[in-house]
Amino acid sequence: MTASPDLAPLGRAALRYVRSGDIVGLGTGRAASAFIEVLAAEGPPVTGVPTSVASAELAERLGIPLKTLDECPELAVDIDGADEVDPAGNAIKGYGGALVREKIVAAAARQLVILIGEEKLVPQLGTRGKLPVEVIPFGREATARHLRRLGLEPELRMAGSLPLVTDNGNLIYDCGTGPIDEPAKLETDILAIPGVLGTGLFLGMTSAVLCQRGGEVEIREFM
Repeated sequence: MTASPDLAPLGRAALRYVRSGDIVGLGTGRAASAFIEVLAAEGPPVTGVPTSVASAELAERLGIPLKTLDECPELAVDIDGADEVDPAGNAIKGYGGALVREKIVAAAARQLVILIGEEKLVPQLGTRGKLPVEVIPFGREATARHLRRLGLEPELRMAGSLPLVTDNGNLIYDCGTGPIDEPAKLETDILAIPGVLGTGLFLGMTSAVLCQRGGEVEIREFM
């Protein structure tokens, strides 16, 4: 997983949230990869807690020391990307397939800093029409039936001819949505379905959103 070099300003701007000796959550995806690359090259010495095998491999290759969340159950900050961000800083994540681990790491951090390009800003969650939901493999069709009853359109994510398997050994349904009027209620309803491990809804968790527009980075802080 290698970040596009045009996201380097975004990764560099995120360094303001990192201090020497911090335990830092390392997210998954292009923006998070840009941060990991900048952190290794220009940042202070820290220990990383990766949210995926891919981010762990990148950090190890670049010489960032890593620990598990069990070894470091509280993090100073988690730096990650997102697939949608609304005006209040709520997000949809998981297009990269790491949504459950990303949410566990984010919940363990004192701050969650989201890095995005301006194309990820949306007026309302669900605007891009896809909500990832991680499910256990057993009974996946029954789980999909429950998702349909909520008005969603689940499509099993594939990797070639086979279902994509997450780092947790689970599957992902990409659930078709329109704009979501009540994301908190939808989150509750989905999590009540047996077999669901987690959703890509990250509600009320974000401390700051860093949005890159061209070569400039706009910072919005929420808490």
